[in-house]
Amino acid sequence: MTNRRDFIKQIGLAAGGLGVLGLMPLDLAAFTIPKPFKAIKVRGKVSSKGKGIGGVVVTDGLSVVKTDKDGHYEFLSNNRRDFVYLSTPAGYRIPQQANGSAAFFKKLDGSKAEVSIPFELQPLESKDENHHFLVLADTQIQNDYEAGQLLTVAAPDIARTVQQLDDPNTFGIGCGDLVFDQLQLLKEYNEAVLKTGVPFFQVMGNHDADMDVRSDEMTSSTFKSHYGPTYYSFNRGEAHYVVLDDVMFLGKNKTYVGYISEEQLAWLEQDLKFVEPGSLVVVSLHIPPQTGAVERYPDRDHKGGTVINREALYELLSPFQSHIMSGHTHFNDNRVHGKIFEHCHGTVCGAWWSGPICYDGTPNGYGVYEVKGSALSWHYKSTGKEKDYQFRVYDKGADPERPEYQAVNVWNWDPDWKVTWLEDGIRKGEMERIVAHDPLSVELHAGPELPSRRKWVEPQLTDHMFFFQPDEKAKGVVVEVTDRFGNTFIEKLKA
Repeated sequence: MTNRRDFIKQIGLAAGGLGVLGLMPLDLAAFTIPKPFKAIKVRGKVSSKGKGIGGVVVTDGLSVVKTDKDGHYEFLSNNRRDFVYLSTPAGYRIPQQANGSAAFFKKLDGSKAEVSIPFELQPLESKDENHHFLVLADTQIQNDYEAGQLLTVAAPDIARTVQQLDDPNTFGIGCGDLVFDQLQLLKEYNEAVLKTGVPFFQVMGNHDADMDVRSDEMTSSTFKSHYGPTYYSFNRGEAHYVVLDDVMFLGKNKTYVGYISEEQLAWLEQDLKFVEPGSLVVVSLHIPPQTGAVERYPDRDHKGGTVINREALYELLSPFQSHIMSGHTHFNDNRVHGKIFEHCHGTVCGAWWSGPICYDGTPNGYGVYEVKGSALSWHYKSTGKEKDYQFRVYDKGADPERPEYQAVNVWNWDPDWKVTWLEDGIRKGEMERIVAHDPLSVELHAGPELPSRRKWVEPQLTDHMFFFQPDEKAKGVVVEVTDRFGNTFIEKLKA
């Protein structure tokens, strides 16, 4: 328990059904490295209703090629590759497996010298230039109780959001830590995905790994048996989406670092050559490349909470309008640098299913994103709350370090938000943003006996706490928060 508490404090080195397109479930033994090495000639055709589709990107995770005008492709692979898969093109349905996740791949038969792998796609009924997607970070179920919470509380809330969006081109991204080491619970996770009613793309997290293996390369066997490749891309409308695996295990005591392998970077470099510079590119991975925790806790080791070689990723993304989606940290954190926006999401499980909030005060929830052409907008959806629930106000003195002030937690804040207050209809100005603890997190999480389900959870400093000191003579006080898209949310504190 002490080791787990240390992990939560440090976010550091310590870690805390295929059935696709007619294939049988994968044999996990197939993921052992075959010997000797053997080249395989791969060819095939991507078609829809009997007609070939040109310009579709096909890959085995090393080679990246495009289909010709008639939909044919060909490249040289080898018996150490697991899959051949598509960068699903815009304008076509996302094929689904029986488990609800995307079926964009086929198993590569390593016993043959030459294989033919065709792909059949179905056109969308409506254009996908405008579409929505949801980002679910850290559902992270470890037992029957938590699986029940996911299935009976979180998944129905997500399904309601999908219904309210009323967009047939909605999809989801499971941003890693789908389960909490108990890989048999992927069955329940898949049931939750099916309840949402939309196809999902899955990201591998550190708690989704096989740990009884000898190397990092072998930790993804179970994940692959459910969801296919751990890195890939797809397209919706004008947007290009990428999924990466940035968890590297070090082979001892579940230790890992955030790291993107050269294999993935080389593949991504090829993949992005087929994307027009200036396009919207959305990258999803589990461990955030960078977070504000590095500044909030400068004396801690952040190798397991950030990506060590993130600059290589930033360089590859520099020609594009890029957004990076992550989870892992159990706090909400937005960072903007240049043309790259990093969204580190609050989690579906909050503070490991111990209550209604993450340890920075962010409610249990998920991200909801809307794409219109090449423009992206978003909001954070708190489980069990309406869309306009975007901040929490505390009474005067809730933060004992600032007894004369009221505190406001604006969990999805970024530098383009405005947090102000009014007294008797007169605008008093912007509140002061101070790195501080969320008072509700202190109440629910502070001390060795709280929270009762996860006693190692402790409150964590956050960058999205705001403070103001209203005049006691004011008859009416209103907190007004405006997001970067001009949406305004208000709360009247007293009449």
